[in-house]
Amino acid sequence: MSNLVAIVGRPNVGKSTLFNRLTNSRRAIVSDEAGTTRDRQYGKCEWNGREFSVVDTGGWVVNSDDIFEEEIRKQVLVATEEADLVLFLVDIKNGLTDLDEDVAQILRSSKLPVVLVANKADDGKDLYGQYEFYKLGLGDPFCVSAATGSGTGDLLDHVLTKLKTEEVDDLEDGTPRFAVVGRPNAGKSSIINAFIGEDRNIVTDIAGTTRDSIYTKYDKFGFDFYLVDTAGIRRKNKVTEDLEFYSVMRSIRAIENSDVCVLMIDATRGIEAQDMNIFQLIQKNNKALVVVVNKWDLVEDKSQVAIKTFETAIRQRMAPFVDFPIIFASAVTKQRIFKVLETAKQVYLNRKQKIGTSKLNEVMLPIIEQTPPPSIKGKYIKIKYVAQVPDTQIPTFVFYANLPQYVKEPYRRFLENKLRENWTLTGTPINVFIRQK
Repeated sequence: MSNLVAIVGRPNVGKSTLFNRLTNSRRAIVSDEAGTTRDRQYGKCEWNGREFSVVDTGGWVVNSDDIFEEEIRKQVLVATEEADLVLFLVDIKNGLTDLDEDVAQILRSSKLPVVLVANKADDGKDLYGQYEFYKLGLGDPFCVSAATGSGTGDLLDHVLTKLKTEEVDDLEDGTPRFAVVGRPNAGKSSIINAFIGEDRNIVTDIAGTTRDSIYTKYDKFGFDFYLVDTAGIRRKNKVTEDLEFYSVMRSIRAIENSDVCVLMIDATRGIEAQDMNIFQLIQKNNKALVVVVNKWDLVEDKSQVAIKTFETAIRQRMAPFVDFPIIFASAVTKQRIFKVLETAKQVYLNRKQKIGTSKLNEVMLPIIEQTPPPSIKGKYIKIKYVAQVPDTQIPTFVFYANLPQYVKEPYRRFLENKLRENWTLTGTPINVFIRQK
């Protein structure tokens, strides 16, 4: 279970730039204009053999300084509620501002570990500006340049000392974990209540080792799994304003704790940006997926054409991964609730599926021979053998070729599609690697 690190600070101090540096990506848009980041970003950082999640709390549209202050206050409160560590970013070139002091006051009142990061220390003369930040009472500032990467190594070394060692959940081995995730008001609590029903004596709430995960043991009707709940687990005493951001931070932990994610979509609103954010989280963590279109009882047009149109819209938004089940259900009327459980269990079995090497070669080699990889620079690529890698998180297949470096991504997707056509791998991501023969 990885830790969660939140990057906070006033606008235009370089939060998105630092996020891109830590996650080794360019997904967060970087601009000199304050308020550029409108959607929250989250990713993984790996350093010295350890991994943790990073959340960029930047991003809001503003019209005045008052709105700046109010929005930052919301974001910082969310971060102090949910994160394991906060990176408080300040601008060493512009110096200390009243807004920095306001954020620091909130952070000091929390019991959360805070690392003060003085960004934009692009050359030696900028380092003299760090001393005024001691006024914030948050310890020694780490001078970094997120743009060039200077100082980020020392910062990450320090971050690892502040994070707890990853713990192992003391739950029964081999019992699948299904997480119900989705944006606010999508029906997460309702569907969990529908699953549990009235017979409370056969479910047990077990607090996980992480501070916000609760596992509900479910063993009715031949099922045996844990529900990892993201709805209503902890009180949101200080975080009532920014529900979308709060739900993303909660979803990170729930997704990491799960084997199968049940993504709830509101049928009355359709698929929105927040649904896509959570779907991307599921993909980044290589988790199996079941999409449940909830509140189907409130939709007037329930024809097959309407269902097909809705399904097509979902798969188009989530492409290129489209091999996952979609269930139209209602947590209130309990329509197709049992099918959700059956499907989640089947997807879990698909994720754990082991395919024999002889059967793989018997099916895949004739397909490859009929449609070989395209030749590049006059060199013909020959794939002679395929095997599934044992003991992996998701089904992983290795194709052995004479020139693996010339096999491009389109052909990898072709191989993945053929694997899905011939074996039941619905709902689970798979890895396809090409290696030297």
